[in-house]
Amino acid sequence: MAGRGRKQPVPLAPEAARERALRALGRREHSARELTAKLAHDGLDRSVASAVVDELGDAGWQSDERYAGLLTRSRIAQGYGPLRVRAELSARGVAESLIAAALHEADPDWGEVIGRLYQRRYPGPATDSKEAAIRYRFLAMRGFTSSQIRSVMRDADVDEIDPQA
Repeated sequence: MAGRGRKQPVPLAPEAARERALRALGRREHSARELTAKLAHDGLDRSVASAVVDELGDAGWQSDERYAGLLTRSRIAQGYGPLRVRAELSARGVAESLIAAALHEADPDWGEVIGRLYQRRYPGPATDSKEAAIRYRFLAMRGFTSSQIRSVMRDADVDEIDPQA
């Protein structure tokens, strides 16, 4: 009896891999690591996939620098903090120097970003320390630093809390 589940992909030829990579890049930007993994998942040898992605990078179709800038601006607009943006880019294989450059170029006012998020999510002050701790953890999960969180909570007339509480 034939196995159930996902069909095994038919191995890609390098020409087909290039076309598939271009279609993927036409939908959205990808980091080099993401695109290589996608091609390898589709049945292309990883070294050949890497060569195809390098070729597309040389031609200007794929750029980790452009990807980092777009993702950084998008995540900031969604209300994510610097730690989350940095971690997401790093997980997607973007070099630390490109991450730092993207964050520097975006140059957000992190106090304003966290302030808008906090006011939208929590229009009133916390009623007790348990609620304040919940708010603290939410902001920490969004990737803001402890000092940014304490500052916005203090500015919103919320008592300082112990993050271990």
